[in-house]
Amino acid sequence: MSEIMYVRGDATSPQGKGVKIIVHVCNDLGGWGKGFVLSLSRRWPEPEAAYRTWHRERAMNDFGLGAVQFVQVSPFVRVANLVGQHGTRRGSKGVPVRYEAIDTGLAAVADHALELGASVHMPRIGCGLAGGTWSRIEPLIAGRLTARGVSVTVYDFD
Repeated sequence: MSEIMYVRGDATSPQGKGVKIIVHVCNDLGGWGKGFVLSLSRRWPEPEAAYRTWHRERAMNDFGLGAVQFVQVSPFVRVANLVGQHGTRRGSKGVPVRYEAIDTGLAAVADHALELGASVHMPRIGCGLAGGTWSRIEPLIAGRLTARGVSVTVYDFD
């Protein structure tokens, strides 16, 4: 079992060789405009466009909590739009993060990474606008990805 590697830097500039998958958490409302997605959109237009289409056509596809959409942005980089947040606001029902959905999505990411021989790169998913805690997310990553031999790098932006 490999361990999660932590580095300072930008998750939209993943380090290392070979195929890389950048994972981030999206909401289930079709909203894209705050947090890490702004960095993604500055770098590549495809993940946002694909996510918006996926949400708009949700009656005919798998869009929903726990689903993952893989968007190729360069020959060696794919972005995983993982739906792991219910809504966008904190309220009487707590924070938007849905740990079960992130866990389900990470299983799909692991399958895809193993198929491609890819490494996985991410910010501290689910812990920003989604309101989650890293102490709950980190074990999900370890259980779904590193336990299966997938190399994972987590980026803390300066």
